[in-house]
Amino acid sequence: MKILVVGGGSGGHITPAMSVVQEILKMKPKSKIEFWTDAKYYKNVVKLANEAKLAWGGEEETGVKLYLRVRKVFAGKFHRYHGLKLSDYFDNHAKTFCDVVFGNIAGAFGFAMGFLQTLWRFSRKENRPDVIFLKCGFVGLPVGIVAGIFKIPYLIHESDATMGLANRILSKKAKIIAMGTPVEKEDSRYVFVGIPVGKEFEKVAESKKRRLKRELGFDPERNLVIVTGGWQGSMHINQAVREILPELLKYTSVGLVSGRKHYEDMIDLKKYETWEKGKLTSEFRMWNFSPVMHEILGAGDIVVSRAGATTMAELASLGKPTILVPFEKLPGGHQVKNAEKLARDEAVEMILDRDMEMAPEKLLKKILNLLKNSEKQAKLVMNFKKYAKLDASESLAKLVLGLKK
Repeated sequence: MKILVVGGGSGGHITPAMSVVQEILKMKPKSKIEFWTDAKYYKNVVKLANEAKLAWGGEEETGVKLYLRVRKVFAGKFHRYHGLKLSDYFDNHAKTFCDVVFGNIAGAFGFAMGFLQTLWRFSRKENRPDVIFLKCGFVGLPVGIVAGIFKIPYLIHESDATMGLANRILSKKAKIIAMGTPVEKEDSRYVFVGIPVGKEFEKVAESKKRRLKRELGFDPERNLVIVTGGWQGSMHINQAVREILPELLKYTSVGLVSGRKHYEDMIDLKKYETWEKGKLTSEFRMWNFSPVMHEILGAGDIVVSRAGATTMAELASLGKPTILVPFEKLPGGHQVKNAEKLARDEAVEMILDRDMEMAPEKLLKKILNLLKNSEKQAKLVMNFKKYAKLDASESLAKLVLGLKK
């Protein structure tokens, strides 16, 4: 069976997609799988393949068990922003206006190239996959459109509470629309499967949490707040931590994952991080990012995070009391809608990015109030757990394999 998996555009797409690839190969080891991704995330896919102990390469290979063919595909993102006033487009030397205009020109070119590239790869019948799994938003749009032309069945997976533009277009011809959050639709194609996360993101018992704190250098007897803006990081969250850190450290240990993009901008916070003979002697530690994020997050008593769908699924699986800081200006406002849905269900606490940016002390107040209220923490964890679907990868793999009749 020939299967095409398309994942890219963000780390929150390729990690779940690779998890599904692994499940497919467990169920059908002889499957021929290709993984297409955009140039930006090609190295990330290769890294995940290595970590999963999969043989990989750019050519077709039939003699190697558990082989994954990884290929780049052109893609174009259409730049849109949510909740901006007209004047916002011309702030900072019209940076946002230029980003929208020139970014969309480049996006249209990338989309056209992806469409033609996919059309060429599918032009010979023997090169076409039997089924396609699209976990990618804009990267999968040209692939899905060409698949529709050639009547190749495909499945899309939507992680967010609200479907993005690319998936709205692709959903018209999708055989199955797998959703990361519960959905009430009369259309039988919609299936709630959850969001695939790695097996390492499992609920952390109290004894394990204490051990993880100790291994990271923290006092296991003291509360620990982990703050993260994802692998790239969030400047707004980092700035808020800079403002409130002296006061916050009076009550709790703090770990900040600043993100690779912003680590150098936050290097002044290293003055709060002291080491002696290889041991952490302070109650603060900062990382740019880490390949063992499950351990860092697992050590936390409370986690402050952006509201990306995959991150939320990981935190739900870990069973962490969470404060979400959604970024309002992303297309469709999907982070806000994700966070609002969970906040209504009393599964998380929430503060809008703009409110935190204007008054960082509001974030401080939320953290301290939650630290003091163990009953509230337990309630959040119980309600958040409903969103953890530990069998999401397996469920998606079965759906993908079931597309071929």
